[in-house]
Amino acid sequence: MSQAAATDSAVYKTLLESTRAIPWKIDWKTMTFAYIGPQIETLLGWSQASWVSAEDWAARMHPEDRERVVGFCVSQSQNGVDHEADYRALTAAGDYVWIRDVVHVVRDDNGEVDALIGFMFDISERKKTEEQLLTLQKQLEEYSYKDGLTGVANRRMFDTVLASEWANAQRSQQPLSLILLDIDHFKQYNDHYGHVQGDDCLKSVGQALSLAVNRPRDFVGRFGGEEFVLVLPETDEAAARHIAERCRQQVRQQRIAHERSSVSSLLTISLGVGSIVPGAHDRSLDFLNAVDKLLYQAKQRGRDRLEVAGMTAQSPGGDAADARA
Repeated sequence: MSQAAATDSAVYKTLLESTRAIPWKIDWKTMTFAYIGPQIETLLGWSQASWVSAEDWAARMHPEDRERVVGFCVSQSQNGVDHEADYRALTAAGDYVWIRDVVHVVRDDNGEVDALIGFMFDISERKKTEEQLLTLQKQLEEYSYKDGLTGVANRRMFDTVLASEWANAQRSQQPLSLILLDIDHFKQYNDHYGHVQGDDCLKSVGQALSLAVNRPRDFVGRFGGEEFVLVLPETDEAAARHIAERCRQQVRQQRIAHERSSVSSLLTISLGVGSIVPGAHDRSLDFLNAVDKLLYQAKQRGRDRLEVAGMTAQSPGGDAADARA
């Protein structure tokens, strides 16, 4: 090698080793490292000399990433395709660092794979930021389906769940039950105790209703105002009646004083309970309206009670709004 070439080579090596990226080269036929930058020791703690073969690279990879990454890199390299791979690399101290390997495939004069050269980049901070963004996105999604006051699901989520469970019930021909409930004389409660305590009351009711159900698919949501709703998949009329009564008792056990109620000195709720095995042409809106009519009847017949019916999804007619005081 001429003096000029040697000087250029030394300059390139100095430049490579002064970057934060870690250069490396693997001989394809022997699968051994021809070179790896000294920065590897700063990043992972393993000495340059300890990187002998591709086995060392694979062994120092998180077990959950190893099969996927090694398989992908070998396949791409065999096909002569440049590629990138993200994985967690083991440090000498036993921790893991997120690495991005950028790989270039070098061919010989016959077009055969001769070597792999590339750079390792520390992307731990980037991954941490991505994870934080994913967590934030998940939280935002949860917030968009959660009632901000009570912590139970909101009306938007109810609409989504009802549509899904209705379709499931039509396919499976399993019963679907719905409970609509209303806090008795809530307007009088707010007028007497104030809106701050009224908000606390709604939170307590939401918590009580959540305690009344225990299956993963059972749904509790705030329907609006002082109304709440439960969607109970694969639940027949008898089971729905039992859960509704449990809701009523759970609210009672909160022992929330209500001096302005004509029903009781403690806060009470009224409930409409419907069960259905929906046919192909039945509509969930008709079923919802029918259960709403049952809630209306519960309030007309004295409150602090539930009205139950198995039904087909027929439009109930009439408006129950005037009984919701």
